[in-house]
Amino acid sequence: MPRFHIDPNIARARTISTEVYTSAAIFEEAKEKIFAPSWQFVGDADRVAEKGSVWPFMLLNNYLNEPLLLSRDKVGGLHCLSNVCTHRGNLLAYEPCKSSQLRCRYHGRVFGLDGKFQFMPEFSEVENFPTEADNLKQLPLFQWGKLLFTSLNPVFPAEKFLCEMMQRVPNTFRMDKLEFRPDFSKDYTVNANWALYCENYLEGFHIPFVHDSLSAVLDWNNYSTELFQYANLQLGIAKKGDVCFDLPLHSPDFGKQVAAYYFWVFPNMMFNFYPWGLSLNIVEPQDVSTCKVRFQVYVFDESKLNTGAGSGLEQVEHEDEEVVENVQRGVRSRFYEHGRYSPNREQGTHHFHSLLAEFLG
Repeated sequence: MPRFHIDPNIARARTISTEVYTSAAIFEEAKEKIFAPSWQFVGDADRVAEKGSVWPFMLLNNYLNEPLLLSRDKVGGLHCLSNVCTHRGNLLAYEPCKSSQLRCRYHGRVFGLDGKFQFMPEFSEVENFPTEADNLKQLPLFQWGKLLFTSLNPVFPAEKFLCEMMQRVPNTFRMDKLEFRPDFSKDYTVNANWALYCENYLEGFHIPFVHDSLSAVLDWNNYSTELFQYANLQLGIAKKGDVCFDLPLHSPDFGKQVAAYYFWVFPNMMFNFYPWGLSLNIVEPQDVSTCKVRFQVYVFDESKLNTGAGSGLEQVEHEDEEVVENVQRGVRSRFYEHGRYSPNREQGTHHFHSLLAEFLG
């Protein structure tokens, strides 16, 4: 039997081993087996809106720690590149800027904004130079509306992870019109393993016990979960008279009082669509018992802010933090190794554990 096994029959299955939340070795292993092959959110196109824009960033800071940059070249092409000079490994861009090229401040090597090598002083006598290896590594870049995603070692195309969400979100929700709001965005440090935070998100079972404000606006009896290959959807239905989406006739959800679309994309991205916009939550592992959760808020209709299921998000976050931090303490107990699943309420957590077992092997 594989090291981790989740019975596909949820009624028979036991939850994944607590090693996943407590083992430093598995935490390290997940870097290459789970996070490097997956697709990660890297920002939005507005950050490099103009030709000559360069925006450096660290992919999953304090975990993958991969220096990358977004650039828009002179003909408007958008690129995701390694931010590491191919000469001696110096970082190229230190901060967002406008430039016609990327010049290394260490020894003067020059690259175009498309990552192609252009010039290197004192290298005229070097044989077989330049080669393809002297160009910057170009990573795949997937764009949905303004949102940008990349993968360090893609096993599958981005559509394999994102397609169901892209098809389901109503086309009246203009992804290209979303505006990033730093005043509503925030980072939270949570003293729990990243996977515990995700599995808490993946079930609405705890809502009536933990979140009074959500219970007041969501119809828990009609709360449902739909599973896809590398994603899932929790459909939040509003109580009568509360704020919901105005859905077009062709929507598969037409006639339902949808308060929120809660999409999770493996392994660590949560897309919370509300009538006012999107709260995109990225769970970033820090160490085996700590994660950072980045709330990136994009507004579509400001008139609907602070209404319905999309209001009071900070309070909900603090309530979730308290729960998962206590679970992190609990899973270290010598008396706990596995639990069981509610077949009607914990399909999302069972699905997540199945994917963890698959990717960890």
